[in-house]
Amino acid sequence: MFEKLKQKLRAVKDKLAGRIQRKKEEPESKPEEPKPEQPEPKPEVKPLAPPEHPGVTRVRRAIKKMVHRRLSEEDLQDILWDLHVALLESDTALPVAEQIIQAVKSELVNREIGLRDDARELAEQALRAAVRRVLTPSVRVNILETIERRRAEGQPAVIVFFGVNGVGKTTAIAKLAKYLSDRGYKVLLAASDTFRAAGIEQLEMHAARIGVPVIKQRRGADAAAVAYDAIAHARARGFDVVLVDTAGRMQTDVDLMEEMKKIVRVTKPDLKIFVGDALAGNDAVEQALAFERAVGIDGAILCKMDADARGGAALSISQVTGKPILMLGTGQRYEDLVEFKPELILSALFAN
Repeated sequence: MFEKLKQKLRAVKDKLAGRIQRKKEEPESKPEEPKPEQPEPKPEVKPLAPPEHPGVTRVRRAIKKMVHRRLSEEDLQDILWDLHVALLESDTALPVAEQIIQAVKSELVNREIGLRDDARELAEQALRAAVRRVLTPSVRVNILETIERRRAEGQPAVIVFFGVNGVGKTTAIAKLAKYLSDRGYKVLLAASDTFRAAGIEQLEMHAARIGVPVIKQRRGADAAAVAYDAIAHARARGFDVVLVDTAGRMQTDVDLMEEMKKIVRVTKPDLKIFVGDALAGNDAVEQALAFERAVGIDGAILCKMDADARGGAALSISQVTGKPILMLGTGQRYEDLVEFKPELILSALFAN
């Protein structure tokens, strides 16, 4: 996961560590030449102090040398440029790349470097802190807590899923259904993808494999009506959560975007989740932003993370949309869905 970005960040870290080490080892700058003494009134004669021991003088100089070793912006300029290029080549959104650069600068510029500081450790700490900052969302959403809250109210939680064609949305819904079923929740699927050929059959196939029921109608039926029927069935039969599959749609498809808005109006979902393909990079970020503007999303699931060598979508999507990544698809099995935590990405990027 993220192999290309990992290699680029390792190169930046090595270069940064080398620069910090050289800064530590720079010879002490020569003191300024003393100005010619101006004649002054003859001072009062005092007893002379004994001369300072040479060992004490060396200690003073060492302390002074340590205290005055600071990194300047000029020291880091070329390395920050390399980092900027590496992030953009990895499909990181431009505002997010700039945010990471600023975070590294604020961490290192004017930082005092002690003689015992480890250069590689300082470099990695700065990069980790910058990446962690962009991975940490400003809002928090938890699927399980949402389901528990609605269950306490005697109602099923309703979660609607959106995304463009071919990103793995239906499979991601099946994985989440398995994830929730394994934790003791009664899950109902709504086959509201009535537009795509075999969309209903695909969801039925997944449902049969993981052992959860599906509410469906014929192909071409009103997608919002299918979701409404599923919610009514869930209320009557005591289901904990309804997962609503919808047709994949490009953000430029006006008719399907209007259908999506209708589904939201009818179902009044507790969560609206964008499902994106991590391999799409910056395109996935732009798609999420388009869905956020159209109906407002509460979070995202990123699929195919195990095959993503660049990592730009994972770094960018939360910061650009202002909404958190909720889950990551990490393989082809139903079990290959994990809750998103920043440490997962940080461990992948900075593992030795």
